[in-house]
Amino acid sequence: LCILFLFFQILGAVILGFGIWILADKTSFIAVLQMSSPSLKTGAYVLIGVGALTMLMGFLGCLGAVNEIRCLLGLYFTCLMVILITQVAAGLVIYFQKETLKEELSHIIGSLIENYDPLNDDERNLQDAWDYVQKQISCCGWTGAQDWENNEILFNQSLTAYPCSCSNSSKDSQVDSGFCKLDVPTNSTVTSADWPVHEQGCMDGVEKWLKDNLGVILGVCTGVAVIELLGMILSISLCKNIHSEDYTKVPKS
Repeated sequence: LCILFLFFQILGAVILGFGIWILADKTSFIAVLQMSSPSLKTGAYVLIGVGALTMLMGFLGCLGAVNEIRCLLGLYFTCLMVILITQVAAGLVIYFQKETLKEELSHIIGSLIENYDPLNDDERNLQDAWDYVQKQISCCGWTGAQDWENNEILFNQSLTAYPCSCSNSSKDSQVDSGFCKLDVPTNSTVTSADWPVHEQGCMDGVEKWLKDNLGVILGVCTGVAVIELLGMILSISLCKNIHSEDYTKVPKS
């Protein structure tokens, strides 16, 4: 049983670390979200709280099992049940609100693209994170390269430049941010279709990644839920087997 409680301490440390990573990360798609969406920051703090609580409960559960302290085992069971219910509720909210979340995300990325300015140092981290996403996923814009036509700087240049992080050209492979100049005849009409950029929008890239890894994600979530249920069953069984006269038993110094 203590081995199981030790596992929960490790699990809590992983959840805690994941929450801290969301807040500290500056170079991925998570960074774009957490710097733009207050809800993701709130979620990160919730993960940190759940991780810390899971670690604490693992310690208290082990202490209660070794010393046969029923109140600690009961507290462990209750907290584990609350965590499990919270996880299920969060999953249901995400599932039933996925269209709303997608719309909010589309608005966040659209605003970022529209106001993208390589000379704006105040938004440097956020813009670099989005450049990193486009470079790594090999995508351009949220729904496609046409999203960049709404950028004020590119619009004022009559779309004769394009985001370097979107480029599919080998000559731009070493440029990770900012705008690259497009070689076009004078006074010619240019659209995003003329840019040497990836055709896939980042929304499709993110959805493809989620679909490709859906089995792993569901497997991990299911495994964690099963282990939590096992911990609840074992803790309540041990609690029932402890005689009532041992209820106030405390560890020896």
